[in-house]
Amino acid sequence: MHLVFFEPRIPGNTGSAIRLVAGTGATLHLVEPLGFDLSEAKLRRAGLDYHDLAHVVVHPDLDALLAQLPGRVLAFTTQATRWYTDVTYRDDDVLLFGPEPTGLPEHVLTHPRITEQVRIPMVPGRRSMNLTNAAAVACYEAWRQQGFPGGA
Repeated sequence: MHLVFFEPRIPGNTGSAIRLVAGTGATLHLVEPLGFDLSEAKLRRAGLDYHDLAHVVVHPDLDALLAQLPGRVLAFTTQATRWYTDVTYRDDDVLLFGPEPTGLPEHVLTHPRITEQVRIPMVPGRRSMNLTNAAAVACYEAWRQQGFPGGA
């Protein structure tokens, strides 16, 4: 499974995502520009000692990322009408999340490689979830549907 943060801006969220992918066996893909340096203390602190256990790949842009990943691309956005739980996930799916606090821009949401837009339901009137919390919800649902391969 591939978890993608498009132009992430908050180092602590990316550090938490490093822990997430280390625990699930997913790969974290970061699409530049990043709003921080990967050696930043906040990122290292949030990732604790999981950096060596996680697979993290940095891509110069969205097209470079998509050229390497042939699977379906599911864009997570509050604008979508379909819930993330209505998707039957595959092991090569790309779960794409936008930057804090704006989410995915229109040119990404309309990119021809986007297979589908999905949302995580929330109480009306709420703007969005924390980026890594949303990624964890989606990642674990996809992993659960696959039977938690490699999990113990």
